[in-house]
Amino acid sequence: MKKTVVIGASPNPGRYSNVVCRMLLETGHEFVPVGIKSGHIDGHEILDIRQQPDVENVHTVTLYLNARNQKEWYDYIFSLNPKRIIFNPGAENPEFARKASERGIKAEVACNLVLLSTRQF
Repeated sequence: MKKTVVIGASPNPGRYSNVVCRMLLETGHEFVPVGIKSGHIDGHEILDIRQQPDVENVHTVTLYLNARNQKEWYDYIFSLNPKRIIFNPGAENPEFARKASERGIKAEVACNLVLLSTRQF
């Protein structure tokens, strides 16, 4: 399964970042929620992005931050060595996608929820 770091994770069950975490769990994927708001998602503590938590064996980073709020985290996200970064609706960022591609990371503009629900994840 594809270990996924959810950047912009929220403890609010109505937020898409929270929904995708629960869907990842339901479909058997390990997830690590990372954000600025403390809390839990289905027993997983949301790690504070400001601490730049080390996460090993990351396959996918899925972004729930707009392009303006991503910039300060580029280096951190690259330090996770993901194979893929998913830019969810509202998180599209051609500059970051280009930088990721230059590093051999697949940059995908897609909705993580749709990818999971259609088994394309």
